[in-house]
Amino acid sequence: MAAIVGAAVGAVGGLGGGLLSVASQSRHHREQRRAERERWRDEMRRDAYNAYLAATRHLNAAWWKVADELAAEGSAPPEWRPAFVETHDAWARFSTASSAVAVAGPRSAAAAGADLHRAMRAWHMIGVQWARAAIRDGLAHLDDYEARFKAAADAKQGPVTAFHETARIALDTED
Repeated sequence: MAAIVGAAVGAVGGLGGGLLSVASQSRHHREQRRAERERWRDEMRRDAYNAYLAATRHLNAAWWKVADELAAEGSAPPEWRPAFVETHDAWARFSTASSAVAVAGPRSAAAAGADLHRAMRAWHMIGVQWARAAIRDGLAHLDDYEARFKAAADAKQGPVTAFHETARIALDTED
């Protein structure tokens, strides 16, 4: 009888130890999957934010090139047109990057990205109106558009800064 009880206790102990081992391994795998998912999410966000900021800088540079061409003494539509065409490509890249930020999240970064998008769009639309009028009329129209263009350029600085700050918080890179 003692042998049977001893064997039963040993079996129950072994089974219990096995169950504890399986539970521990299962918890470890869940934690590992969670950590991998967080790493993937952070990498996706970092890539989306970097692409958005790079596209913002590219669009910014493209529009200042147009403004410089329009303000250059003696310049004419043949110089303006290629610079203006470049802004279309820059806008497409910017819009694509903006969409990636909206998907990558979190909500705070998506909202800051949307605010930046609106500010850049307002600036972009003033630039489009200016460049189209200049090319159409063969005149730079500096008095009509330049001040509005510069004011919209200044207005976008707040949303750029806010997006930087929100991205740092989302990526937990704030000190």
